[in-house]
Amino acid sequence: MDGTRLARLLAGIVLVLSLLPVFAQRRAGAAQSPPNIIIILTDDMGYGDVGAYGGRFVPTPNIDRLAASGLKLTQYYSGAPICSPSRASILTGMQPGKWNFTTFLDSKKHNKDAEQIDYLNTEAPSIARFFKHSGYATGHFGKWHMGGGRDVTDAPGFVQYGFDEHASTYESPEPDPAITATNWIWSEKDSIKRWDRSRYFVDRTLDFMKRHREQPCFVNLWPDDVHTPWVPEPETGYAGKSPVKPQEEAAFKGGLKEYDVQIGRLLDGLHELGLAENTIIIFTSDNGALPTFGGKRSGGLRGSKLSLYEGGIRMPFIICWPGRIPANRTDDRSELHATDLLPTLSKLAGVKIPESYHGDGVDRSGMLLGKPSLRKKEMFWEYGRNDVAYNYPKNNDRSPRLAVRSGEWKLLMDADGTRLELYNIVKDSAETTNLEATEEKLTKELSAKLVAWWKSLPKLGDN
Repeated sequence: MDGTRLARLLAGIVLVLSLLPVFAQRRAGAAQSPPNIIIILTDDMGYGDVGAYGGRFVPTPNIDRLAASGLKLTQYYSGAPICSPSRASILTGMQPGKWNFTTFLDSKKHNKDAEQIDYLNTEAPSIARFFKHSGYATGHFGKWHMGGGRDVTDAPGFVQYGFDEHASTYESPEPDPAITATNWIWSEKDSIKRWDRSRYFVDRTLDFMKRHREQPCFVNLWPDDVHTPWVPEPETGYAGKSPVKPQEEAAFKGGLKEYDVQIGRLLDGLHELGLAENTIIIFTSDNGALPTFGGKRSGGLRGSKLSLYEGGIRMPFIICWPGRIPANRTDDRSELHATDLLPTLSKLAGVKIPESYHGDGVDRSGMLLGKPSLRKKEMFWEYGRNDVAYNYPKNNDRSPRLAVRSGEWKLLMDADGTRLELYNIVKDSAETTNLEATEEKLTKELSAKLVAWWKSLPKLGDN
C-alpha cells in the first residue's frame, strides 16, 4: 500500500473513531426518550369479544393487529367486576375498597346504600399525577365514572387528579357538551352521536398527542364502547335490520365492528404522526361483559360483569411497544393485576414514584419485556356488601362476595365465612370443580387471608 492510500485509510479511521461518541450519545438519547403511554380501557368487553382471544361475533382485525404487534396475556385481572372500582384500581394502583369504592357510582342515595363514597378522594394517589410531575402531558378522553353525574354536583375536576386536558361523558365532574346535550348518559340531541363516540375520543387523543409532540404524553383513552346501549347509525342498521334494538346481539355486533375500526384509526394516526415507535399501548377492559349472550362473550369463562367468577374479572390484555416488548407472543401463565399498571408503567417510563406512596401493585415490567414469571403476591376482590344496592347476575353466574387468587388457586366466599368455593384456576379456568372439601388445609389458609384482608378495608363511616 502506497503512502497516499495509507494516509487516507488512517484519516478515515480517525474520523470514524471521533464520531463514535456522537453516535453513542444519539443512541443513548433515543433510548432515554420517555415513551408515550396510551391506556385503552374498553367498557364491558368480555374475554370472548376479541378475535385474538377466540371471539367469533365479528372480525376484529385492528385489535388483532395490535396483538400481533405485541404481547397478549391470558391471566390479566381487573380490580373489580364493575366499572367505578375497576377504574379506581388503575388510577391509584390500590385496591378500590381502600378508597370506599365497591360498585358503580350513582345517586347519593344509591352510594350510601351501597356503603361507598360519592367520588374519589383527591388525596388518593393518581398515576396521571405521577406522570405529570415527571414532565408528561396528561389527558383523559372517555368515560370516568369515579365521581360526578346525577345529583353528585360537588365532585372534584380532572385537574385535581393530574390531568391537563379531558373530554368525558355524563358520569364525570365535567361532562363534554358535545356528548351530553341532556342530563343523561346519551341523547339524540348530542352533537356527537352515540355511534360516533369512540371516533370522537380517538380524534381527541390524536389531536392531544399531535399538539404535544415535543413532550411525552400519558393518555387514558377510555371509551364507553362496548357498554350498552348499542346504538347503530340509523342510516345503515346492522345485519339487514333497521332499526336494531339497543340490547340485541345484532346491535352489539355492529358496535363492536365500529369500535374495532376506531382502534385501527388510532394505530394509523400514531404512525402518521411518527409516534408509533415510542408509544406503549395497552388494550384491556374494565370488567366482564353483560349481557353475555349465553356465555359466548365470556369466552368459555364462568360468570359475567357483577360476578367474581373469571368471566367478571379476567380480561383481555394486550401491550405493544415496538422494539421493546416482544411482538406476536402470548403469555398464558404470568398473572397481572390492574393495580400493577401504576408501578409497572412508571418503571418502563422512568417515572419516579413518591416515597410516601404505598400501593398494592407489583412492578411487572420484566415480565412484559419478555421474561414470564409468576406474581408473588395474592390478588383480592370484593363485590356486594349487601342486597340493597347491588345487582347480581342470576343463577350459576352469581358468585360469593369475596375472592382471592394465590398462585394457581382461587378461593371465593361470603364475608361471613359461608359459600366456600376453591378452584385450581390454572387447570380449571371455567370453575367447574369445587375442591373446598378435598383441600381443607389450603381452604382454611386462604379463607383466613381473605377474611383478614376484608376486615382491613375501611368501611363507610369509619373514622
